[in-house]
Amino acid sequence: MPVKAKSIMADSGALKPSHRRLWFAGPLVLLLLVILLSLGTWQVKRLYWKEALLSEIELRVHSAPVELGEIETIAASGGDIEYRTVRLSGIFDHAKERHFFATHQGQTGYYVYTPLKLDDGREIFVNRGFVPYEMKEPAKREQGQVTGRVTIEGLARAQLASKPSIMLPDNDVGKNIFYWKDIRAMAKSAGVPADTLVPFFVDANAAPNPGGWPKGGVTLIDLPNNHLQYAITWYGLAAALVFVAGFAYVRDMKGPKK
Repeated sequence: MPVKAKSIMADSGALKPSHRRLWFAGPLVLLLLVILLSLGTWQVKRLYWKEALLSEIELRVHSAPVELGEIETIAASGGDIEYRTVRLSGIFDHAKERHFFATHQGQTGYYVYTPLKLDDGREIFVNRGFVPYEMKEPAKREQGQVTGRVTIEGLARAQLASKPSIMLPDNDVGKNIFYWKDIRAMAKSAGVPADTLVPFFVDANAAPNPGGWPKGGVTLIDLPNNHLQYAITWYGLAAALVFVAGFAYVRDMKGPKK
C-alpha cells in the first residue's frame, strides 16, 4: 500500500511534457494575439481617420475661394489651412522669385515661387506653377512675367517647420534652388523682410499665364491610404497564430502515436 500511494503522488505531482509546453507557450501566444489584434484595430481607426481627411480635402479643394483674411484668421487660431481655396490680389515682384526643384508630367524643372505684394504692403509667396529646367531663367519666359495688379485664385499651403526628410538635399540658396519649402530661407534670400511676410504659401490654380509659362495648377494631393491592407495583414497574422497554436495544442494533447 505505501508503495502504491507513493506512485500515485509521483504521477500527480509531475506534468507531462505537453502540459509544460502549454504553460510556457500559452501566455506568449496570448500576448502576441493581443498585440496583433491591437495593431489591426489601430489601422482600422487610422482608416476611418484618413477617409475623413480625404473627404475634407476634397470638400476644401472644390469650395468657393475665400479672401486671404479668412485664411489668416484660421491660421492664427491654430487651424488647418491646407488646401483651402483662397483669392488674393496684388503685384508680383518677379525679381525676387525663388525656384523649387520639381518634376511635372515627366519633365524636370522648377516651381516658380514669386512674392505677391499685397495692398497693405505685406508679401506672400505664390507658387505660380512649373517651368522646365531650361526655362529657369525669367528672361526665357518674359511673356509670363505679368505686370500690374493681378488677382490669383489657388490653394493655401502651410509652411514646413523643418526639412521633411533627411534624404532631401540641403537647399542651395546661392544658386536659388530649393529642395524643400523653407519659407524663412526663401524670404531671406529674396530680400523679403520677416515682418512683412505672410507665413504660408498659395499654390496658383491652372489659369493660364501669358506665353504658357509658368504652368499653374500643380498642387499634388498625394495622401496614400493603405490602412485597410495593413489592417487585413495584422488580423490575418492573428488568425494564422490562432490556427497554428490550436493545431499544436491538439497535437500535443493527443500525444505521440503508439
